[in-house]
Order: sequence, then C-alpha cells, then structure tokens
Amino acid sequence: MRRTPPFLSNSESAILHLSRGVKLKPVEWVGSSKKDLKQFPEQVQDVVGRSILDAQFGDTPPNAKPLSGFGSAGVLEVVEDHDRATYRAVYTVRFRNVIYVLHAFQKKSTHGIATPKHEVELIRERYKAAEMHYKQSYP
Repeated sequence: MRRTPPFLSNSESAILHLSRGVKLKPVEWVGSSKKDLKQFPEQVQDVVGRSILDAQFGDTPPNAKPLSGFGSAGVLEVVEDHDRATYRAVYTVRFRNVIYVLHAFQKKSTHGIATPKHEVELIRERYKAAEMHYKQSYP
C-alpha cells in the first residue's frame, strides 16, 4: 500500500489524491465507535481522522499498525498519546471499497501496552457485525 506524505494537511492530501483520480472509500462506523471518538481530545480526533482519511484513499497511515490477534494487516490500530493518556482507534480495510471503524477507546490500564482482553472481544464482535453489514450492503 502507498503511504501519504505526513507533512500534508487533510485537505492537501485529499486534493493530491483526487487530482490523481483516486476514489474516496466510504466509512462505516460500527457500534458506538463514532460517538466514542468524538469524546477524545480534539488533537487526538485530528490524528485519527487523518489516519482514516489516508485509509479511505487506499494508503497505509504511518501511525497505523496491525492489531495483534487478527491475522493479516487487515485490522489496524492507531495509537495516540495525549496529556498522559493513551487513545486507540481500530478499523478494518479487509472489505473491498469500504472502511469500517470498529472501536475507539481510551486505554486505562497502566500495565503494559497490550490491548485489554475485553476490548479485543468487543473488536471481534464488531468485526463480525461489520462483516454481516458488508455482505448485506455491498454485494
């Protein structure tokens, strides 16, 4: 996958991609992921938003990493630290021509960097819901 230069603003990135004829993929928000993301600090929302925009254009954001336990790089996690707190957003690019945002949460545990088990379980549930939605809405 292509990587977008990190120094471009969201609007500059969009103009660059659109001028190349790249089609913007729609975003589907699963469960409370959009509402949860809106609770993040504005700076964190901007970082996550830029990462999702990059994914919409088919790029791999430089701050997105495959989420452990989900096989290939089709389920990605954006991690952003802000004001001594860690925020995470998880999305999938496994489905053709659409991005599903599966979860957004603040990591509260102070023990290690691993994603808490209950969060991984919720992501798995939402991935299954995204899969069902995709089959019904994008035949």
